[in-house]
Amino acid sequence: MLSIYTEHTTNRLTYIATTLFGDDIVIVNDANTFNNNIGKKINYSTHQNITSDLWIKPAELLFEKTITTQQINCFVWKNYKAFYKTDGGIPFDIFAASFYLLSRYEEYYSNYKKDEYGNYHHENSLAWKEKFLNLPIIHLWLKEVEKLFGIKPVENKFSITPTYDIDIAFAYKHYPVYIQLGGLIKDLILQRGTFNERLQVLLGYKKDPYDIFKWLNELHTKHQLLPIYFILLAQQRSEYDKNPSATNESYIKLIQSLNQQSEIGIHPSYKSNFNTKKLKVEIENLQYITNRQITKSRQHFLQLQFPLSYENLIEQDIQEDYTLGYGTINGFRCSYCFSFNWFNVEKDETTNLVIHPFCYMDANSIFEQQLNAEQALNEMKYYFETVKSVNGDFIFIMHNHFLSDQKKWRDWRKVYTEFLQFISSSSSI
Repeated sequence: MLSIYTEHTTNRLTYIATTLFGDDIVIVNDANTFNNNIGKKINYSTHQNITSDLWIKPAELLFEKTITTQQINCFVWKNYKAFYKTDGGIPFDIFAASFYLLSRYEEYYSNYKKDEYGNYHHENSLAWKEKFLNLPIIHLWLKEVEKLFGIKPVENKFSITPTYDIDIAFAYKHYPVYIQLGGLIKDLILQRGTFNERLQVLLGYKKDPYDIFKWLNELHTKHQLLPIYFILLAQQRSEYDKNPSATNESYIKLIQSLNQQSEIGIHPSYKSNFNTKKLKVEIENLQYITNRQITKSRQHFLQLQFPLSYENLIEQDIQEDYTLGYGTINGFRCSYCFSFNWFNVEKDETTNLVIHPFCYMDANSIFEQQLNAEQALNEMKYYFETVKSVNGDFIFIMHNHFLSDQKKWRDWRKVYTEFLQFISSSSSI
């Protein structure tokens, strides 16, 4: 058991201590009780003379209840950036720094730069500004603490989870006639090559290029992977929501087929992020189609506003969310790669909503970072190896329409096949 002495126990301190070191800890305010406890000890107080394995002089963050702009200055410790510099066995408050990153404290500020979808842009973040966005730095700090003081962080078994956002299940088929005819006319005028493909698919001479789900299932079986599919079920078609209707028989059959093979989650539509009634209907529709309780989600276009988005999910009985990562760059948005419970900073409380952060998305490589296929493969390998080195959860996002056999996507399809072979061989070593 790990004992932590502090002059004041707060929700923030309890949350971050249990997240980093597990439930087998005790936080005490009495020095005599602390001295009599058996096991490793951390003195998290202003009193240096209390006997412990590690003394950390606290910063103020974990003893506050309001959200205030933090004045942060980074320095280098053990070759890694650190902040909240204090006295003690290590020169910074690892609890406060970890809470700041993990809770996404900085995202509660109102005056930040937004991406084109209104989301928090990675260029606002401390991790980007201080050039550690590509590192799960909380784990790296904890590794150093374990080496120096023998205090073990919470353990995790390395895992690999491919996840798919099914934004556009089909390229041409299974849409209303007016959409199919409109697409044909548009292609005839602007894209003759696409017109021919579209016509062949609609006439039944060729398979819809986005319908790659049998191929994906074969890959998962071959490499023993358990994927999660996040299904878009917007009630109305719009610029950002282009799924078939929830009553479309072909779409229903696809969802039911995926449901038999894999885990299924809701991909809340663009408009439902701020409309709980729409979100409720979308979840209910998916539950009706799959005949199962839907407890997993990932926001469409990674729309995530703290604390609103997560509060809305909790209201609809969602238990696990896979949104936490950037839609503008790959990396570790919260500097962590284990699952963890979300802490609502505004309400100063730990919730039951489990967050599964991801570190790689194909759309970032293609559109935001504008990598070629070879560069993207190297980046995927880097994040895989980095997460594996700390026994994290390697969660990544792919889209079926970027893995089609169309000419413009063949290199990416090949890259994905090579990457799955790479992680399969690496995981068996």
